[in-house]
Amino acid sequence: MSGSTMISQVRRTFSLLNQRACSWSCSRSRSSFFTDSDSAGLVLQSHSTDVYQNLALEDWIDANVDLQVRSVLLLWRNRPAVVIGRHQNPWTECNLPAMRRAGIPLARRRSGGGTVFHDLGNLNLTFFASKKAYDRQRNLKVVTDTLRRLRPGLDVQATDRFDILLNGQYKISGTASRLSRKSSYHHCTLLHSADRSALSSVLRPSCPGIQSNATPSVPSPVANLLDHAPSLQWEELLGALVQQYNTEFGLHSALTIIDPTNESMFPGVGEMEVELRSWDWTFGKTPKFTMETQLELTSEQPPARCSARLQMEVKNGRIESCHLDVPVHWLPVRLSGELTSVLVGERFCPHIAAAAFSALLRSESGATHTRLHRLCDAMLAVMG
Repeated sequence: MSGSTMISQVRRTFSLLNQRACSWSCSRSRSSFFTDSDSAGLVLQSHSTDVYQNLALEDWIDANVDLQVRSVLLLWRNRPAVVIGRHQNPWTECNLPAMRRAGIPLARRRSGGGTVFHDLGNLNLTFFASKKAYDRQRNLKVVTDTLRRLRPGLDVQATDRFDILLNGQYKISGTASRLSRKSSYHHCTLLHSADRSALSSVLRPSCPGIQSNATPSVPSPVANLLDHAPSLQWEELLGALVQQYNTEFGLHSALTIIDPTNESMFPGVGEMEVELRSWDWTFGKTPKFTMETQLELTSEQPPARCSARLQMEVKNGRIESCHLDVPVHWLPVRLSGELTSVLVGERFCPHIAAAAFSALLRSESGATHTRLHRLCDAMLAVMG
């Protein structure tokens, strides 16, 4: 099956599911939807494929639904996106320049864990429950039992790290979770037909020389279910997951399509989405880090070559201190000092840095301008 055919098939399947359920689900009020005392559990599927809308929906459910009296399973997918954990550093986890070129957004979720690539070939499952009922192995059992029932020949096992491995070596599902005072949620991915080439191209560091206490991701070889079960279709998989969830938890919940942008059903969810989209959340919540790297500099007129040493401390995504050691024969000490001083207090961002450098570059000419420009370009290149 070609990539374009596979994507078209995925879209047709979800369009069909939306048509079946949306006319009923959209008419339900928030009160009947989340406070029906006869409902011990809900199985929901997000109509959206926007990563920020779906993460906001997770936050809304966790904050507003009484998970002491009912559990919730949320199924959702995203258009291509990279999602980092709450305590991670985006500059060490993902290739930000490649993501910008491809138009792939970056999101920071509220749960811990490592970085993941999402696209329409990946299914996300979020298990909401009370803190007392929090049980990741039981949740993963829903997934593994589903796959074994659908395709008995598949060798799938949940690990002690709460991943799911295929054939004992290929990761098809990763896990993250969040515990609150009374509630919990555990979400996991499930690789059905994801673009593995895109995954490998964006999940690599942007910046050299970063030292941090941020949570690092643990790289693993991955596989798609479709590679080992070519006939496994989306509609079959979704239906079986819903059935197995009901069986495992003794429920009788039908799949309901919901719109996470519906403020009448989810009041305040839009504000949650705005925060998740913000630079202050995505980059500003990065744990403090330092960067120390060597810059290789060349000049043709007159011919010259040298190395410079760049050191930065970054807190809340902003440059707290900056030191640049450049040989004086390449650049006067005055200029290297001015270059670092314009960065202090600014966001650790190549676009912001480029704007800060521009005024300084306009003040120089000739060979000094050329060398200063080369130095600025080298600094921007290591800032992701």
